[in-house]
Amino acid sequence: MESLVRRLAKKKLKISIAESCTGGLLASSITSISGASKVFNLGLVTYSNQAKIKILNVNKNIIKRYGAVSRECCLAMVNNLSKISKANINISITGIAGPKGGTKQKPVGLVYIGIKKNNKTSINKCLFRSKKRSLIQKATVKKALNLVFRIVK
Repeated sequence: MESLVRRLAKKKLKISIAESCTGGLLASSITSISGASKVFNLGLVTYSNQAKIKILNVNKNIIKRYGAVSRECCLAMVNNLSKISKANINISITGIAGPKGGTKQKPVGLVYIGIKKNNKTSINKCLFRSKKRSLIQKATVKKALNLVFRIVK
């Protein structure tokens, strides 16, 4: 984690996050590092559909049609976050941390992580096998950090 903060600072990159199922854990893991103020721009916990619609400006029809836990919602979250934050790197996370709330189509452990660096966007679909909420949240944060680390080499 410290090496990521150092690398972002060295490259003068700012990072912003909109997270749902991780409830601020990703933002917390970055801001717990000394020097994070040089790189961390904005962290939003848009946990409810209402917050995704009102704060991140996710079209309510996207949530109605695809659900909050979907590639489409994750993409809207990261694109709209980038407009709000003006950071170089934007991350969105939406998923089902469990232990309840999963379905056959969208099981517990399904998480989408969106990363936008300048104009390049990727949406990563993850299916974490654990059924423990805290483990799914931690695995999601670890995956998100690894994805960011890869794009700021």
